[in-house]
Amino acid sequence: MNAQTLSADPLWPRAGGWPSLGPDGADLTLIGIPTHETSLSPTGAQETPAAVRDALRRYSAFAAGLDVEALRFADAGDVATPDGPAGRERARAAMADAVGRSRLTVAVGGDNSLTVPAALGAYGDDLGRAGLITLDAHHDLRDGSSNGSPVRELIEAGLDGHRVVQIGIADFANSAAYTRRAAELGITVITRDALHTRPLDDVMVEALELAGAGGGPVHVDLDVDVCDRSVAPGCPASIPGGLAAWELRRFARLAGASPLVRSIDIAEVDATADAPDARTVRLAALLILESAAGLALR
Repeated sequence: MNAQTLSADPLWPRAGGWPSLGPDGADLTLIGIPTHETSLSPTGAQETPAAVRDALRRYSAFAAGLDVEALRFADAGDVATPDGPAGRERARAAMADAVGRSRLTVAVGGDNSLTVPAALGAYGDDLGRAGLITLDAHHDLRDGSSNGSPVRELIEAGLDGHRVVQIGIADFANSAAYTRRAAELGITVITRDALHTRPLDDVMVEALELAGAGGGPVHVDLDVDVCDRSVAPGCPASIPGGLAAWELRRFARLAGASPLVRSIDIAEVDATADAPDARTVRLAALLILESAAGLALR
Protein backbone atom coordinates (compact mmCIF):
# COMPACT_ATOMS: atom_id res chain seq x y z
CA MET A 1 0.00 0.00 0.00
CA ASN A 2 1.47 3.33 -1.01
CA ALA A 3 0.64 6.87 0.09
CA GLN A 4 -1.92 7.23 -2.74
CA THR A 5 -4.02 4.28 -1.51
CA LEU A 6 -3.94 4.87 2.23
CA SER A 7 -7.32 5.07 3.87
CA ALA A 8 -8.88 8.46 4.59
CA ASP A 9 -10.40 9.29 7.96
CA PRO A 10 -11.28 12.90 8.84
CA LEU A 11 -10.81 12.03 12.53
CA TRP A 12 -7.28 10.67 11.88
CA PRO A 13 -5.48 13.32 9.80
CA ARG A 14 -2.20 12.15 8.33
CA ALA A 15 1.17 13.85 8.60
CA GLY A 16 3.06 14.99 5.52
CA GLY A 17 1.72 16.42 2.31
CA TRP A 18 2.77 19.80 3.63
CA PRO A 19 2.46 22.98 1.54
CA SER A 20 5.40 24.70 -0.10
CA LEU A 21 7.34 27.14 2.04
CA GLY A 22 5.77 30.53 1.45
CA PRO A 23 6.67 34.12 2.33
CA ASP A 24 4.93 33.87 5.71
CA GLY A 25 7.30 31.09 6.79
CA ALA A 26 6.58 28.08 8.97
CA ASP A 27 7.30 26.60 12.35
CA LEU A 28 8.98 23.51 10.88
CA THR A 29 10.24 23.25 7.31
CA LEU A 30 11.33 20.03 5.63
CA ILE A 31 13.95 20.22 2.89
CA GLY A 32 15.52 17.39 0.90
CA ILE A 33 19.28 17.42 0.24
CA PRO A 34 19.83 14.10 -1.59
CA THR A 35 23.64 13.91 -1.60
CA HIS A 36 25.13 10.59 -2.68
CA GLU A 37 27.92 10.96 -5.23
CA THR A 38 30.86 10.94 -2.80
CA SER A 39 29.59 8.21 -0.49
CA LEU A 40 32.28 5.80 0.69
CA SER A 41 29.74 2.97 0.39
CA PRO A 42 27.51 2.30 -2.63
CA THR A 43 24.23 4.04 -1.92
CA GLY A 44 20.91 5.00 -3.39
CA ALA A 45 20.40 7.66 -0.74
CA GLN A 46 19.27 10.15 -3.39
CA GLU A 47 15.93 8.30 -3.34
CA THR A 48 15.44 8.80 0.39
CA PRO A 49 13.76 12.23 0.66
CA ALA A 50 10.88 11.09 -1.54
CA ALA A 51 10.57 7.84 0.39
CA VAL A 52 10.52 9.68 3.71
CA ARG A 53 7.78 12.02 2.48
CA ASP A 54 5.77 8.95 1.49
CA ALA A 55 6.39 7.35 4.90
CA LEU A 56 5.19 10.47 6.73
CA ARG A 57 1.71 9.79 5.38
CA ARG A 58 1.59 6.62 7.47
CA TYR A 59 1.68 8.64 10.70
CA SER A 60 -0.31 11.44 12.29
CA ALA A 61 1.08 14.65 13.76
CA PHE A 62 -0.60 13.86 17.10
CA ALA A 63 1.52 13.43 20.24
CA ALA A 64 -0.18 13.08 23.62
CA GLY A 65 -0.02 16.25 25.68
CA LEU A 66 1.62 18.29 22.92
CA ASP A 67 0.10 20.71 20.45
CA VAL A 68 2.05 19.38 17.47
CA GLU A 69 -0.89 19.53 15.09
CA ALA A 70 -1.11 23.30 15.62
CA LEU A 71 2.38 23.85 14.21
CA ARG A 72 2.71 25.31 10.73
CA PHE A 73 4.54 22.78 8.54
CA ALA A 74 6.07 23.47 5.14
CA ASP A 75 8.10 21.62 2.53
CA ALA A 76 10.86 23.44 0.66
CA GLY A 77 11.29 20.61 -1.84
CA ASP A 78 14.58 19.00 -2.86
CA VAL A 79 17.83 20.69 -3.80
CA ALA A 80 18.73 19.59 -7.33
CA THR A 81 22.08 17.75 -7.68
CA PRO A 82 23.52 18.90 -4.34
CA ASP A 83 26.90 17.17 -4.74
CA GLY A 84 30.09 18.93 -5.82
CA PRO A 85 31.05 22.57 -5.20
CA ALA A 86 28.19 24.09 -7.21
CA GLY A 87 25.68 21.66 -5.74
CA ARG A 88 26.85 22.34 -2.22
CA GLU A 89 26.41 26.05 -2.77
CA ARG A 90 22.87 25.47 -4.01
CA ALA A 91 22.16 23.36 -0.93
CA ARG A 92 23.69 25.92 1.43
CA ALA A 93 21.66 28.74 -0.11
CA ALA A 94 18.42 26.74 -0.04
CA MET A 95 19.05 25.78 3.58
CA ALA A 96 19.78 29.40 4.52
CA ASP A 97 16.54 30.49 2.88
CA ALA A 98 14.49 27.86 4.72
CA VAL A 99 16.16 28.62 8.07
CA GLY A 100 15.49 32.31 7.59
CA ARG A 101 11.76 31.64 7.31
CA SER A 102 11.35 28.84 9.87
CA ARG A 103 11.68 28.23 13.59
CA LEU A 104 13.23 24.82 12.88
CA THR A 105 14.46 23.38 9.58
CA VAL A 106 14.91 19.62 9.08
CA ALA A 107 17.08 18.56 6.13
CA VAL A 108 16.67 14.99 4.90
CA GLY A 109 19.49 13.33 2.99
CA GLY A 110 21.15 11.86 1.28
CA ASP A 111 24.41 10.66 2.73
CA ASN A 112 26.21 12.42 5.55
CA SER A 113 27.94 14.89 3.24
CA LEU A 114 24.69 16.91 3.38
CA THR A 115 25.70 18.01 6.88
CA VAL A 116 28.22 20.50 5.46
CA PRO A 117 25.84 22.66 3.39
CA ALA A 118 22.98 22.11 5.82
CA ALA A 119 24.98 23.36 8.81
CA LEU A 120 26.69 26.19 6.92
CA GLY A 121 23.34 27.38 5.58
CA ALA A 122 21.88 27.34 9.07
CA TYR A 123 24.86 29.03 10.71
CA GLY A 124 25.06 31.92 8.26
CA ASP A 125 27.26 34.64 9.71
CA ASP A 126 27.26 32.90 13.11
CA LEU A 127 29.74 30.15 12.16
CA GLY A 128 32.35 31.45 14.60
CA ARG A 129 29.90 31.13 17.50
CA ALA A 130 28.03 28.04 16.34
CA GLY A 131 27.97 24.49 17.66
CA LEU A 132 27.42 20.98 16.32
CA ILE A 133 26.00 17.83 17.90
CA THR A 134 26.23 14.56 16.02
CA LEU A 135 24.41 11.32 16.75
CA ASP A 136 26.71 9.03 14.83
CA ALA A 137 28.68 5.82 15.17
CA HIS A 138 31.57 7.51 13.33
CA HIS A 139 33.78 10.56 13.86
CA ASP A 140 33.41 11.76 10.24
CA LEU A 141 36.88 13.31 10.34
CA ARG A 142 38.34 11.57 7.29
CA ASP A 143 40.58 13.34 4.81
CA GLY A 144 39.10 14.39 1.47
CA SER A 145 35.47 15.25 0.82
CA SER A 146 32.92 12.48 1.31
CA ASN A 147 30.21 11.31 3.66
CA GLY A 148 33.07 10.42 6.02
CA SER A 149 34.44 13.97 6.33
CA PRO A 150 31.69 16.51 7.19
CA VAL A 151 32.82 17.24 10.74
CA ARG A 152 36.41 17.85 9.65
CA GLU A 153 35.22 20.05 6.78
CA LEU A 154 33.03 22.16 9.07
CA ILE A 155 35.89 22.67 11.51
CA GLU A 156 38.19 23.68 8.67
CA ALA A 157 35.49 26.14 7.54
CA GLY A 158 35.68 27.85 10.94
CA LEU A 159 33.57 25.82 13.39
CA ASP A 160 35.28 25.59 16.81
CA GLY A 161 36.03 21.94 17.60
CA HIS A 162 35.47 22.63 21.30
CA ARG A 163 31.80 23.22 20.46
CA VAL A 164 31.41 19.87 18.68
CA VAL A 165 29.87 16.99 20.62
CA GLN A 166 29.71 13.48 19.16
CA ILE A 167 27.25 11.06 20.75
CA GLY A 168 27.14 7.33 20.01
CA ILE A 169 30.68 6.84 18.70
CA ALA A 170 31.10 3.08 18.43
CA ASP A 171 33.94 0.66 18.97
CA PHE A 172 35.14 -1.17 15.84
CA ALA A 173 33.63 1.56 13.64
CA ASN A 174 36.52 4.06 13.82
CA SER A 175 40.31 4.13 13.91
CA ALA A 176 43.00 5.19 16.37
CA ALA A 177 44.13 7.96 14.01
CA TYR A 178 40.70 9.61 13.77
CA THR A 179 40.10 9.16 17.49
CA ARG A 180 43.34 11.07 18.11
CA ARG A 181 42.24 13.69 15.60
CA ALA A 182 38.97 14.19 17.49
CA ALA A 183 40.90 14.73 20.74
CA GLU A 184 43.35 17.13 19.08
CA LEU A 185 40.46 19.19 17.69
CA GLY A 186 38.88 19.48 21.14
CA ILE A 187 35.77 17.45 20.25
CA THR A 188 33.76 16.01 23.14
CA VAL A 189 33.05 12.33 22.53
CA ILE A 190 30.31 10.42 24.34
CA THR A 191 30.63 6.80 23.27
CA ARG A 192 27.93 4.27 22.64
CA ASP A 193 29.08 2.35 25.71
CA ALA A 194 28.70 5.47 27.89
CA LEU A 195 25.05 5.68 26.91
CA HIS A 196 24.38 2.35 28.62
CA THR A 197 24.92 3.97 32.03
CA ARG A 198 23.77 7.58 31.49
CA PRO A 199 20.24 8.99 31.13
CA LEU A 200 19.76 10.23 27.57
CA ASP A 201 18.23 13.50 28.75
CA ASP A 202 21.32 14.26 30.84
CA VAL A 203 23.59 13.51 27.90
CA MET A 204 21.69 15.94 25.70
CA VAL A 205 21.77 18.65 28.38
CA GLU A 206 25.56 18.34 28.49
CA ALA A 207 25.83 18.32 24.70
CA LEU A 208 23.70 21.44 24.33
CA GLU A 209 25.66 23.29 27.00
CA LEU A 210 28.94 22.54 25.22
CA ALA A 211 27.72 23.12 21.68
CA GLY A 212 25.85 26.27 22.66
CA ALA A 213 28.64 27.78 24.72
CA GLY A 214 29.51 30.29 22.00
CA GLY A 215 26.03 31.78 22.01
CA GLY A 216 25.42 30.85 18.39
CA PRO A 217 23.03 28.37 16.75
CA VAL A 218 23.44 24.62 17.17
CA HIS A 219 23.01 22.20 14.27
CA VAL A 220 22.16 18.57 15.10
CA ASP A 221 23.19 15.77 12.75
CA LEU A 222 21.12 12.60 13.17
CA ASP A 223 23.11 9.97 11.30
CA VAL A 224 20.75 7.02 11.47
CA ASP A 225 23.65 4.54 11.26
CA VAL A 226 24.14 5.26 14.97
CA CYS A 227 21.25 2.82 15.42
CA ASP A 228 21.39 -0.92 15.77
CA ARG A 229 21.40 -2.68 12.44
CA SER A 230 18.18 -4.50 13.33
CA VAL A 231 16.28 -1.19 13.24
CA ALA A 232 18.38 0.51 10.55
CA PRO A 233 19.20 -2.06 7.86
CA GLY A 234 18.90 0.71 5.26
CA CYS A 235 22.04 2.39 6.59
CA PRO A 236 25.14 0.90 4.91
CA ALA A 237 27.34 1.42 7.98
CA SER A 238 24.94 0.57 10.83
CA ILE A 239 26.29 -2.12 13.13
CA PRO A 240 24.86 -4.58 15.66
CA GLY A 241 24.80 -3.00 19.11
CA GLY A 242 23.89 0.54 18.10
CA LEU A 243 21.14 2.71 19.55
CA ALA A 244 17.59 1.51 19.76
CA ALA A 245 15.04 3.32 17.61
CA TRP A 246 13.43 4.86 20.69
CA GLU A 247 16.77 6.29 21.80
CA LEU A 248 17.37 8.16 18.55
CA ARG A 249 13.75 9.30 18.56
CA ARG A 250 14.27 10.68 22.07
CA PHE A 251 17.39 12.56 21.01
CA ALA A 252 15.46 14.05 18.08
CA ARG A 253 12.71 15.29 20.39
CA LEU A 254 15.24 16.76 22.82
CA ALA A 255 17.00 18.52 19.94
CA GLY A 256 13.73 19.98 18.66
CA ALA A 257 12.88 21.21 22.14
CA SER A 258 16.02 23.32 22.53
CA PRO A 259 15.78 26.97 21.46
CA LEU A 260 19.50 26.74 20.67
CA VAL A 261 18.79 24.32 17.81
CA ARG A 262 18.04 26.07 14.54
CA SER A 263 18.43 23.06 12.28
CA ILE A 264 18.59 19.26 12.18
CA ASP A 265 19.65 16.86 9.45
CA ILE A 266 18.78 13.20 8.96
CA ALA A 267 21.48 11.30 7.10
CA GLU A 268 22.75 7.98 5.76
CA VAL A 269 19.42 6.29 5.03
CA ASP A 270 19.45 4.44 1.71
CA ALA A 271 15.81 3.86 0.83
CA THR A 272 16.81 1.44 -1.94
CA ALA A 273 18.58 -0.88 0.55
CA ASP A 274 15.94 -0.89 3.27
CA ALA A 275 14.14 -3.93 4.64
CA PRO A 276 10.86 -4.89 2.92
CA ASP A 277 8.92 -3.25 5.76
CA ALA A 278 10.78 0.05 5.17
CA ARG A 279 11.70 0.25 8.86
CA THR A 280 14.68 2.59 8.32
CA VAL A 281 12.77 5.06 6.17
CA ARG A 282 9.88 4.99 8.63
CA LEU A 283 12.30 5.74 11.46
CA ALA A 284 13.59 8.73 9.50
CA ALA A 285 10.02 9.97 9.07
CA LEU A 286 9.40 9.61 12.79
CA LEU A 287 12.56 11.61 13.52
CA ILE A 288 10.94 14.54 11.69
CA LEU A 289 7.81 14.16 13.79
CA GLU A 290 9.81 13.82 17.00
CA SER A 291 11.64 17.04 16.09
CA ALA A 292 8.24 18.66 15.66
CA ALA A 293 7.11 17.33 19.03
CA GLY A 294 10.19 18.91 20.59
CA LEU A 295 9.43 22.18 18.85
CA ALA A 296 5.93 22.10 20.36
CA LEU A 297 7.57 21.97 23.80
CA ARG A 298 9.48 25.23 23.33
